[in-house]
Amino acid sequence: MKLNEKQLKLVNNQITRLKENNTNAFNFYKNKLGKISSIENQEDFEKLPFTDKNDLREAYPLGLQAVSDEEIVRIHSSSGTTGTPVIIPYTAKDIEDWAIMFKRCYEMAGVTNKDIMHITPGYGLWTAGIGFQNGAEKLGAMTIPMGPGNTDKQLKMMIDLKSSILCATSSYALLLAEEIAKRGINDQIHLKKGIIGSERWGEKMRHRIANELGVKLYDVYGLTEIYGPGIGISCEYECGMHLWDDYIYFEIIDPKTCEVLPDGEIGELVITTLKKEGAPLIRYRTHDLTRIIPGECKCGSEYPRIDILVGRTDDMVKVKGVNIFPSQIDEVLAKIKGSSSEYQLMIDHLNERDICTLFVEVKDNFNKYELEREIKQQFKLDIGITVNVKPVDVGDLPRNEKKSTRIFDNRY
Repeated sequence: MKLNEKQLKLVNNQITRLKENNTNAFNFYKNKLGKISSIENQEDFEKLPFTDKNDLREAYPLGLQAVSDEEIVRIHSSSGTTGTPVIIPYTAKDIEDWAIMFKRCYEMAGVTNKDIMHITPGYGLWTAGIGFQNGAEKLGAMTIPMGPGNTDKQLKMMIDLKSSILCATSSYALLLAEEIAKRGINDQIHLKKGIIGSERWGEKMRHRIANELGVKLYDVYGLTEIYGPGIGISCEYECGMHLWDDYIYFEIIDPKTCEVLPDGEIGELVITTLKKEGAPLIRYRTHDLTRIIPGECKCGSEYPRIDILVGRTDDMVKVKGVNIFPSQIDEVLAKIKGSSSEYQLMIDHLNERDICTLFVEVKDNFNKYELEREIKQQFKLDIGITVNVKPVDVGDLPRNEKKSTRIFDNRY
């Protein structure tokens, strides 16, 4: 995918502003961009340096701020729990633009102002809850800003207010789906659709949530560094996620060589903000692994698409010389009829060798011994290493109100 004329003009506007203004971001981008004053074409653009999360951490707290303090109306921070926080300042226009993009997400999912939005992602410094809410209010829909936790109250409000749209992480959507089934209150739930974001999830988990809640699911995409959730969403055909390319430009690169890859090839997603004021980012490496889907979508939208996320470059673990991503384990379990969607992979180093133990929830009425053998065989066939498989009952593995951790590397 190449820059069009409008995008090229917006990129040049950003470069000019960043190199000429007298703000915190001046020194950051002076070092980044050097003598570059403008770009004329795609080749020039692809010579621009990348930005990554380490750059943002080194700029803590407000080294990326590209406007005066008086223009900043809100601060958000990434949801990571380790290292120096990443602080992102927003202007009023940034907040408005973000709401416009999220409104588009809802519209693509067929949500209208007659719907009642049950919003469960967290509020506070994290962009999730407030992003879902701002978009819903821009749409003109009634919002219920629940945030995560307090399942009893969640379900009471969901029933009494007749919530029609669930906004959640996939982990919390699964928790709610299981609790609704356990209490036998499915006939009291009025949900029609789920807008799910903030973490990667597999097909087996998707089918469980959709079937148990009786809803149509949509993947919403985003990250704090680039506004937050709402910069793209899947459509009714479930063939990738449309991204709003009038606000962002995106590329796919080889994460090792940093070479830009052709459309259709899997690599790391890189995003440039075209209109952001508070903290613009040029060629930001997201570490999300996906591909640009070429061609037109059946839904007729002109907005380009990326595929569902394969995983993250920093989610990968290397065991016995083999690279393993959570998505690969999802694919293994998708082939096993008796397995559930939930698993945990524990990696330990004992007696000078790596030991992998895969805990998998399995459905009732399936022989655990047979499933253990089948999963072990399929894992070896698909991924290339041997794991110890420990089948457990559905519900035995912990549920999370935010994001679930799938792989635990205990070697270090």
